[in-house]
Amino acid sequence: MKAPSSESDGANTSESANTFRDSLKKLLPDLEALYKDIHAHPELSMQETRTGRLAALRLRAAGYRVTAGVGKTGVVGLLRNGDGPVVMLRADMDALPVKELTGLPYASKLTATDREGKTVPVMHACGHDMHVTWLVGAIRFLAQARDSWRGTVMAVFQPGEETAEGSQAMIDDGLFKRFPKPDVVLGQHVMSLSAGTLAGRAGVITSAADSLQIRLFGRGGHGSMPETSIDPVVMAASTVIRLQTIVSREVAPTESAVVTIGALEAGTKENVIPGEAIIKLNVRTFDEGVRKRVLAAIKRIVNAEAAASGAPRAPEITPLDRYSLVTNDPAATNRVVEAFRRSFPANQVQTTKPTMASEDFGCFGTEWHVPSVFWFVGGIDPVQYAKAKKAGRLADIPSNHNPHFAPVIHPTLETGVQSLVVAARAWLAPSRLVSKTP
Repeated sequence: MKAPSSESDGANTSESANTFRDSLKKLLPDLEALYKDIHAHPELSMQETRTGRLAALRLRAAGYRVTAGVGKTGVVGLLRNGDGPVVMLRADMDALPVKELTGLPYASKLTATDREGKTVPVMHACGHDMHVTWLVGAIRFLAQARDSWRGTVMAVFQPGEETAEGSQAMIDDGLFKRFPKPDVVLGQHVMSLSAGTLAGRAGVITSAADSLQIRLFGRGGHGSMPETSIDPVVMAASTVIRLQTIVSREVAPTESAVVTIGALEAGTKENVIPGEAIIKLNVRTFDEGVRKRVLAAIKRIVNAEAAASGAPRAPEITPLDRYSLVTNDPAATNRVVEAFRRSFPANQVQTTKPTMASEDFGCFGTEWHVPSVFWFVGGIDPVQYAKAKKAGRLADIPSNHNPHFAPVIHPTLETGVQSLVVAARAWLAPSRLVSKTP
């Protein structure tokens, strides 16, 4: 389906920011309550049954045709409103195995069973609760303002982003066959920027990521007789230190890579040398050549350290998950950015550099062969952010995945809903009817 020409873009986003805010005031009490509810009831990846039900209820109430259980726990809502482009809006739903330390009255106190059978704390430490709320607000606003646009809105509430499996699970479950092909795929993420800020860029915006588990084998023994053992703790410690030299000594200063050891597990008692150790690590890159060199270096170092320790078996290196680059289509990005500039103050619309964070959002556009645009929305209290920036202490602000991370509700909530609506309206065909304020 052909997208509307650029001549209609101004009509699509002509509703003033003041009118939008007046309309949004009617939705805010319910949206804020929904956000606090989801924040207090987080769910691990591919377990988002409660969150999915809440999304489905809101979609049905707004008049969308709802399909639940797509890719296990994903939800898709369709609102057909005459001939025009199909615009897909995506929000991820899953939380992280992190113990919340925000001290908020609506903080999560929940635990859950992970896929390894362990009981873990659960927290929305990456802002996906805000993402769900943004999309609920946008779909309600677009439904109530349907006399001002034509086309189809497809709302996708995606599971399992934190494990890089949710988007592919929905695709594998027939997303491309069961629903109309969009003309554009749009998504956004709350980040540690000043609340009210929008930041995006054409081209690569988030990195590729590879997560690996390394199992090192030793020979257990008594802590008092180390000579009878092959100590996997020492082997693991040497491996961790050596892995940190990859970026500093094998990646050119003009290139970018991150190698992070996120878990090191070995032993159960101080006087028992264990038989094995586990290392879990994460790699981030922007270039496929750099990625291959880093992964090859990891394999070489791991095997060499095991051999140097006299390990009885070669290490096991197991891929855990992989994210591809998220690359924004240049023409589509320019279209969205211009719409933002017509709807937000100039200082709120910024250009960002590529970030080492990773996302599985890119799968939708890449595999559907349609343009996609992904951007960031600030979630840090503007006063707090300004003070930290002035003091050169921005690194002290809790970022995504930190147990203290929690976006300030206002104006983060309003900004995220408005940006989704504005971006969607930049693509939906304008109606000749006069728009009514929701």
